[in-house]
Amino acid sequence: MTETDDVHVTPATDDADTARRWFTDFEGAGLDGLIVKPLALTYQPDKRLMIKIKHERSADCVVAGFRWHKSGPIVGSLLLGLYDEQGDLRHVGVAASFTTSRRRELVDELAPLREGAEVNHPWYSSEWGPGGTPSRWNAGKDLSFEPLRPELVVEVGYDYMEGNRFRHTAQFRRWRPDREPGSCSFDQLDRPLVYALDDVLRM
Repeated sequence: MTETDDVHVTPATDDADTARRWFTDFEGAGLDGLIVKPLALTYQPDKRLMIKIKHERSADCVVAGFRWHKSGPIVGSLLLGLYDEQGDLRHVGVAASFTTSRRRELVDELAPLREGAEVNHPWYSSEWGPGGTPSRWNAGKDLSFEPLRPELVVEVGYDYMEGNRFRHTAQFRRWRPDREPGSCSFDQLDRPLVYALDDVLRM
């Protein structure tokens, strides 16, 4: 830390209206949510005594591929995409919250969509796909994937967008056979107003 670095004391309140405003404004500055705890409670290692309140949203995404699970020939994660204004299918994240038995079932369920999927797949020729893009968390991670014809739509839960990607792993909710893949665009996403973090911390 240098003499020019700013140090901020975390704001606290017991007023519900103030907390609701912070919940919105802090997200716009790139923060996940709020921490709820007694004011006198100190940090205690290895104990979950504080509650993190995070945003929860949903989106309908195109399933355009999957990755194998590290434990064997079962589905590890579904690769999710949304169409941008130019009509390009951008990789926006993954859904991976499945039991082992469900991962096995998905292999058979997705099998028909693997047929011919490599022909003109949108992520083989696009910079917006997952193949070859370094992992944000593990530079040495194998990011190869099994392509699927982009015909399947899934509703997922997510908390926050970081740029054009889900910040965390999305949660599978349900298949959407009633939804056309081409209708799954970024327009459906709830975008928070953007604030400078310094401005929010001084509110």
